[in-house]
Amino acid sequence: MIRSNYMRSRSLATVAVFALLVGSGTLARAQQAPAAQAPASDEPVLLDAVTVTATKTSEKLIDTLGGVSQVTRTEIDRTQPASVSDLLKTVPGVATQVSSNDPMQSINIRGLQDFGRVNVLVDGARQDYQISGHGANGSFYLEPEFIDNIDIVRGPISNLYGSGAIGGVASFTTRGIDSILNPDQNWGVEQKVGVSSNGLGAFTSTSAGMRYGSIADIYGQFIYRNAGSYRDGGNDRISDSGKDNFGGLLKFNYHPGDGQTVSLSALSQKFDFTNNGTSKAGSRFRNDVTTSTFTAGYKFESPDNPWINFNAKVYYSETENEQTLLRPNATYQGLGAKPGSKITDRIGTVGFDIYNTSRFSTGVIDHALTYGVDAAFDKIKVRDQAGGYVSAFTPSGDRRLLGAYVQDEMRYSDWLRVQAGLRYDDYKLDGGRYNSSGSHWSPKFTVGVTPIKGIELYGTYAEGYRAPSLSESLISGLHPFPAFVILPNPNLRPEVGRNIEAGTNIKYDNVFREGDNFRAKITGFINNVDDYIDIGPTGSPYLVPFIPGMPASVCSVRPQLCFPIQSQQYVNIAKARLMGVELEAAYDWGGGFISVAASHTNGKNKVSNLPLNTVAPNKASGTLGLRFWDDRLTIGSRLTLVGATSRKVSEPSDGYGLVDVFASYKYSDNVSASFAIDNVFNRRYKAFLDSDNSPGLAAKFALTVKLAGK
Repeated sequence: MIRSNYMRSRSLATVAVFALLVGSGTLARAQQAPAAQAPASDEPVLLDAVTVTATKTSEKLIDTLGGVSQVTRTEIDRTQPASVSDLLKTVPGVATQVSSNDPMQSINIRGLQDFGRVNVLVDGARQDYQISGHGANGSFYLEPEFIDNIDIVRGPISNLYGSGAIGGVASFTTRGIDSILNPDQNWGVEQKVGVSSNGLGAFTSTSAGMRYGSIADIYGQFIYRNAGSYRDGGNDRISDSGKDNFGGLLKFNYHPGDGQTVSLSALSQKFDFTNNGTSKAGSRFRNDVTTSTFTAGYKFESPDNPWINFNAKVYYSETENEQTLLRPNATYQGLGAKPGSKITDRIGTVGFDIYNTSRFSTGVIDHALTYGVDAAFDKIKVRDQAGGYVSAFTPSGDRRLLGAYVQDEMRYSDWLRVQAGLRYDDYKLDGGRYNSSGSHWSPKFTVGVTPIKGIELYGTYAEGYRAPSLSESLISGLHPFPAFVILPNPNLRPEVGRNIEAGTNIKYDNVFREGDNFRAKITGFINNVDDYIDIGPTGSPYLVPFIPGMPASVCSVRPQLCFPIQSQQYVNIAKARLMGVELEAAYDWGGGFISVAASHTNGKNKVSNLPLNTVAPNKASGTLGLRFWDDRLTIGSRLTLVGATSRKVSEPSDGYGLVDVFASYKYSDNVSASFAIDNVFNRRYKAFLDSDNSPGLAAKFALTVKLAGK
């Protein structure tokens, strides 16, 4: 439950009650012409926004038969995020794990994260980077100013999107030509600059694009961001929380004929930062992270033949972290590591996704039949000249994932929809001494019924399949301190998620006045994961020294200087169960918007009956936005409440409440500005799974200037 002690401050209580009464404004209004008293706005309609992530066919979010959310570019401009985590903190069922001394991001959906349980895509390319340590075991690096929108699919209902996604899919689409040019414009240049207080730094983003009639277009963007160490709500400085990052994005589209598009994209980023390792207490390293994502695609939507809507994409994504040892501690010195020694870990993924959607009718039933194949080939290479711990805990090797899928979306009249799908997965791991393989068929079946106009009820059964990662299977080495052994387990079985889900989609227009609208999605789920993989103790206890660097042989002579410990190993748990409920709702009347979002998830190990450590606490958010001056000015406030975690997990966390405010002003089509204050009351808090306190009060300002023509 959300704890009542959030309301201790009178001012916070006033804002909280008000915000909860009016809701949260990330879900906007329907795409229709509003009445005179509800002036038109450029604000996108979140629940009416179009997504293809859930089924690979275009549909509005409010019509998707599952838990799907979207973060739009308007919200990104309004929030002025310093990280991807800032954008996802109000999405129901979603949490992020971040490290203050590393700009990596890790996404948690419905209590599942790490090792590919959430399939992260950037422009359709898998991001499979993972390095074992004290942080998340599966992360990615992405500058938020490159993002145009984010689609979140919760649960394994989107098994069309590659192997492993038993938790869900987070699909990031980067900016392109339509981000800076209107349909009637042929060229444009955009400059955006932003500055933030509390060490969050400044950034500059320069974009340019050109259309060559209806034949081709090209878009380019360059970004640089600098940030220093921030202070938490107690005014304590969080060391090593600064970073530098810069990157570039290039996109090219060519239209050789009606309905045809050839697309190329390249995204490259570089992040520089210094820290004391993932433990924050070890040797000091300089980190140089370089990420690259390259895609090539072809799309053909036949204007004359509904049987052909063909898509093909090939990609290569790579993340490399080169760590340079600056100051070794006693443990590293004992292993012969010296300043200047380097550790390099690189994970590259080659993949493709090819599919077609055929539309046809059989009698009174309309069909959208999607069928295709996908594959991903991961190659991990680690070179460790500074202690050997990284190469032991993130072993080198290869992983192959192959899949084939088919799904039929059937519609009868305007009251019945049925989706039936089947996916086949096959995998193989090769780590030198060890290898493993396996395969699985994953069905999906969904029924949606509209008993009353404006209300659709649906139920789903869907399976997801995740192969073990190389690290889970092949990790082998001695932890530096305390000095316990981590053992490999090449016999790990893949995880299988069996998800039962039920929900309601609600959409009504002209509720209280002409031109207003109300949208809501309510979802409940139970996800039973067989052979869930987790790390745990194995074997008999043995003694290790209290003092770092002391040889284990001391324990046989002076046992009082030692304590008992067990080896660790990734093992299969017979079953884990996750269950919960999620809500998104919004009302927009033209002159403003209000909405709420909330989620509750409960998960436990069915063998030990203990809660899973990765299940996020209860969360609720609410935002009120008001529009003035023909929608050129928008002001508002957001309230976020997060509950405490169970005291039975390994790292329990306290609950907290936050209030943010924002304002955006559009002077003209070419000049706009935004202002935001996060954590207005300067609350001191630590987000779920994070190792350090989050930033205190931070003010942010951004100015965008564009020059475009026909």
